[in-house]
Amino acid sequence: MLVMALLVPSAMQAQEKQFTLEDLNFGGENAYKFYPENRYTTWWGDRLIRQELDYVAEIDKNNGKEKCIVTLEEINRFAKLADSTLIRSLYHATFPYPDKPLICVSNSKERFLYNFKEKKIVWRSGVLTADENPDVYGEPQQTSLWNSVSRATAFVAGDQLYVLDASRKLTKLTTDGSRDIVYGQSVHRNEFGIDGGLFWSPKGNRLAFYRMDQSMVTDYPLVDIPEVDWTPNKGESRIAKAAPDKYPMAGETSHKVTVGVYDLRTGKTVYLKAGDPTDRYFTNIAWGPDEKTIYMFELNRDQNDCRLVSYNSITGDKISELYRETDKKYVEPLHPISFVPWDSDEFIMQSQKDGYNHLYLFNKDGRQIRQITSGKWVVMNVLGYDTRHHSIIYESNELNPLQKDIWIVDVNTGKRALMDNSGKGWHNGSLSASGRYILDNYSEPTVPRKIAIIDTENGHRTPYLTAADPWKSYTQPEFSTGTIKAADGVTDLYYRMVKPVNFDPTKKYPTIIYVYGGPHAHNVDARWHWASRSWETFMAQKGYLLFILDNRGSENRGKDFEQVTFRHLGQEEMKDQMKGVDFLRTLPYADMSRLGIHGWSFGGFMTISLMTNYPDVFKVGVAGGPVIDWKWYEVMYGERYMDTPQTNPEGYAQTSLLSKAKDLRGKLQIIIGTNDGTVVPQHALSFLKACIAAGTQPDFFVYPGEPHNMRGHQSVHLHERITQYFEDYLKPCHTFKEDK
Repeated sequence: MLVMALLVPSAMQAQEKQFTLEDLNFGGENAYKFYPENRYTTWWGDRLIRQELDYVAEIDKNNGKEKCIVTLEEINRFAKLADSTLIRSLYHATFPYPDKPLICVSNSKERFLYNFKEKKIVWRSGVLTADENPDVYGEPQQTSLWNSVSRATAFVAGDQLYVLDASRKLTKLTTDGSRDIVYGQSVHRNEFGIDGGLFWSPKGNRLAFYRMDQSMVTDYPLVDIPEVDWTPNKGESRIAKAAPDKYPMAGETSHKVTVGVYDLRTGKTVYLKAGDPTDRYFTNIAWGPDEKTIYMFELNRDQNDCRLVSYNSITGDKISELYRETDKKYVEPLHPISFVPWDSDEFIMQSQKDGYNHLYLFNKDGRQIRQITSGKWVVMNVLGYDTRHHSIIYESNELNPLQKDIWIVDVNTGKRALMDNSGKGWHNGSLSASGRYILDNYSEPTVPRKIAIIDTENGHRTPYLTAADPWKSYTQPEFSTGTIKAADGVTDLYYRMVKPVNFDPTKKYPTIIYVYGGPHAHNVDARWHWASRSWETFMAQKGYLLFILDNRGSENRGKDFEQVTFRHLGQEEMKDQMKGVDFLRTLPYADMSRLGIHGWSFGGFMTISLMTNYPDVFKVGVAGGPVIDWKWYEVMYGERYMDTPQTNPEGYAQTSLLSKAKDLRGKLQIIIGTNDGTVVPQHALSFLKACIAAGTQPDFFVYPGEPHNMRGHQSVHLHERITQYFEDYLKPCHTFKEDK
């Protein structure tokens, strides 16, 4: 009996084990222990490879067993590298040639191809010395891109664009690169699917690149402050330094973009003759299979007229306009065209012209051959092609708006088949070179992670990894989902609810709504814990009820669902969020006298919008990086959804929170990074100024030197602060008086 008495408290303590923010937050010291186990993998042709820190192994597709094929020590030994230049990891090693036993690895200075069958380095890019090129030597690369066929590397260093060919011949393509003239990097502030500015042709004989002239764009005055440990003997000034950002605000002068093409064989550069670039955005650059033709989407500044245009890559001349799509609200091209591997005269285009993003087959002259997929669901990602069966492997939410499943569709017939495990959960696929095999990495609400190998020939699945629940020894809240009707009374909206740990339905709990609500994002899907943020679990431990709703305007529900917010951001979104509040009122355990709200970026905008439009509903809020007035947001995003302040003054006035400062009643904390180049500090500072004039009293906290989101361990500090604000002002039954 004594032994049993001693054991029972230990068992109870184990069951009641609690998380800390160091465990749950991605910047926490222990966070790596609480992510579901995963694998780094890549394809070597149709062979599946596991990448680890110090080795890579081939995975048997029939049984999931692994066999080491090369080690990090072996590569470093044969490369004869000094300690300072050792390759440190194989996590990002690649196998660029399906039919050759070559692994591609790199250090901070050069790239290597190692033959792991013959155990020798067969090619290395080499390190440029100060004598070979003093301009480049020692300069950090701002961006680079290697082509596996020509083995040439394009890179930007010291603001200039260079090409280093396979024989180590270095060519300097530009001389006027600067902060004003930007080469080879993302343009249009990464909108329209842009995530880089260098584009090799298929065989690496020609390089397309962006040139952005932003000399005419107004500088936004950000500041870098010295390190806390500043000392005079470092020879540096103690004075903060100006760190201005070229920031084109809605309705103001934007930058000019042109596209250049460099030919490795002739050494010549031409620019595409696209005309005046001041009124258009150039995006989704793609090469034709013959390397003679370049394709790109050209979108007018009003973003309601999009055209697919082809150019001669040798002369820069315009060839033809292949396709045009217009919309009374906006068109948003996000994907380059893709030529099918079995026919160089046909390409696939993605468009939501029928209301949902789908796949279309065109010939190279711009004639639509057929629509390949259709329905009231969204093609979310194209993984690639099954070349043997002339099929496309893609991911979609056809089965359920909360799911992402892997499908295969025959390009000629439109017949499609589900490739994953009977359509459950959220699947992320990667495809082998021929399209024969799919690596399916997925989770479900009660499944942390599973990985399987799918044979598209017969649908056979080989299990590779079943991750254990890293939270199993901890007390966990209950995660659930459901639907409510939107404010239009018709549309289904999905929510996630996280109930307090040791939930008692007879009690009332302080309740927090977490909100984002903007385009190109969602909060609720069929991943582990219904995609719950770990902070929600931390708050559930502290006795809070969490509620998260994806309102109209968020992603993956079709064009009408997203475009309902056009020209008046935040208005329909608030109506939907208030339907969520109405639902909470029906729950006897939701304490509506203690209702809080929290969000970041667009969610910060929504937080302040809801607190000031419904001041008697929300008692406490924390708004991170909030947009206050859309006329201070960037051109590309802002004008897509709001048009310009000149053409939509009523919409900008309606959505501005400056006039709402007087309506603040509850406790509001605003948090920003002082170097936020996305939602610039002017937003928060102007709202504070309006609150001062109105006599209302928000709280304010800044992270010096931080951008739009807090990095590293500062994220733990951030979530400690958010938590404490709700602990101080929402959990107690406080009543706040209006400040006059």
